[in-house]
Amino acid sequence: RESTLLFPNQSTIVLTFFEDSILRTRQTRNMAPKKGGKPKSKKDEPKKSTKAVADPLFPSRPRNFQIGGDIRIAGRDLSRFVKWPRYVRLQRQRAVLYQRLKVPPSINQFTKTLNKNEASTVFTLMNKYRCPTKAAKKQRIKEAAAAAAEGKEAPAKAPHMLKFGLKHITTLVEEKKATLVLIANDVDPIELVLWLPALCRKMKVPYMIVKDKARLGALCSMKTAAALAITTVAKEDESQLDLLQNLAKEKFNDNPDHIRKWGGGIMGLKTQAKLDKRAKALAAEEAKKLASLGKA
Repeated sequence: RESTLLFPNQSTIVLTFFEDSILRTRQTRNMAPKKGGKPKSKKDEPKKSTKAVADPLFPSRPRNFQIGGDIRIAGRDLSRFVKWPRYVRLQRQRAVLYQRLKVPPSINQFTKTLNKNEASTVFTLMNKYRCPTKAAKKQRIKEAAAAAAEGKEAPAKAPHMLKFGLKHITTLVEEKKATLVLIANDVDPIELVLWLPALCRKMKVPYMIVKDKARLGALCSMKTAAALAITTVAKEDESQLDLLQNLAKEKFNDNPDHIRKWGGGIMGLKTQAKLDKRAKALAAEEAKKLASLGKA
C-alpha cells in the first residue's frame, strides 16, 4: 500500500523506459559507419623484400671457416681435431696407458703374439679340425635318431675336433690330454686367461698366444673364443703338429722373457724431449765444473 501511495504511476514509468532503450538500439544498428578512424601504422604495411636477386651467372658460394672447412693449411693432418666415437677413444686411451704405466710380466706376455706367417700356418692346420655349425650338429643328431629308430648304426662323430670352453680346456691341460693350446691375446677381462699360460708351463703342455678372439671363435662356430685346444690329429698332420709344438715350446713355454720381462714405461714424445734437454743441461754444467777445476 505504501509503495502505491508513493509511486502511483510506477508501471507507466517502467514501460516508457523500456521503449526508449529499444529505440536507441535500433538507431545505433541503422547508423552508417564513421568516416576516417585511426590512421594505419607503418607496421601494418606489407614489407618490401630486401633480398638481393641471385645472379645465375655468378652464384654465391659462402665459405665455411670451421676446422676442416674451406680454409685449410696444405698438408696439415686434421685427424686430431676429429671427434671420434667413444669406443675408439677408449681403445686409444687404453693403448696409451699400457705404454705409459709399468705392466707386470703376467699381463705383458699377451702382447707377444705369433707373427703373421706362423699364425697362418697354425690356423691352416686348425681349420681342418674346426667344430661343426649348429645346423650341421642338428642334422647329425636327426640322422642318429633316424638310424636308431630303424635299428641301424648311428653315424659316428668326427674323430678329431677342436675343443673350446675354458673349463673344458683346463681339464684337458690338467689331465695332459691337450697337445696344443691357443690363447687369444685380447680377452676382456684379461683375468679369464691370465692363469692359463702358467698352468700350461707347469703341466708341460705347449701353448701359443695368437690374435685374436674373433679368429679363434670362427674356428669353433662362435662369435669369439678365449682359448682353443686340440687333442689329436690325423696321421698325415702329425709331423705338422710336431713342428708347431716345438715352435710353441721355443717361443712361449721355455722363453724366460714371458715370466720376467716387464712392459710399459714408455714416455710420450714431449716428455722424452724434456728429459733429453734436462740431461744435456746437466752434462753441460758438469763439463763447466770440470773445466773450472782444470780436470777437463
